[in-house]
Amino acid sequence: MRAKVLKRKLALRIKRKKRIRAKIFGTQNLPRISVFKSNRTLYVQAIDDSKAHTIASIDGKKLGIRANKEGAKKVGLEFAKILKDKKLENAVFDRNGYLYHGVVAELANSLRENGIKL
Repeated sequence: MRAKVLKRKLALRIKRKKRIRAKIFGTQNLPRISVFKSNRTLYVQAIDDSKAHTIASIDGKKLGIRANKEGAKKVGLEFAKILKDKKLENAVFDRNGYLYHGVVAELANSLRENGIKL
């Protein structure tokens, strides 16, 4: 893609991200689950915004999982286990400016299927 197109796509994602983050806030009991995806891997964090502290995180690269729908299911399963070990059942989902389809939607559905209420 041309640099101009890529710059515009990034600007639009940042704009969506700011709009979303203005409405959601994570706490110790109700953390914000933030997603970052690159072309190769998927990163997920549970964040307590009141203390600016990461409660739990998972890195698809360390697990050897690619950023596709099957990988998102596996990351969601592992992250749900981590959250349950920390006795967290509820969370707020932050799609981080990404559109809610494909990998992001699959990750959210996987977390829901494994007992995390979003």
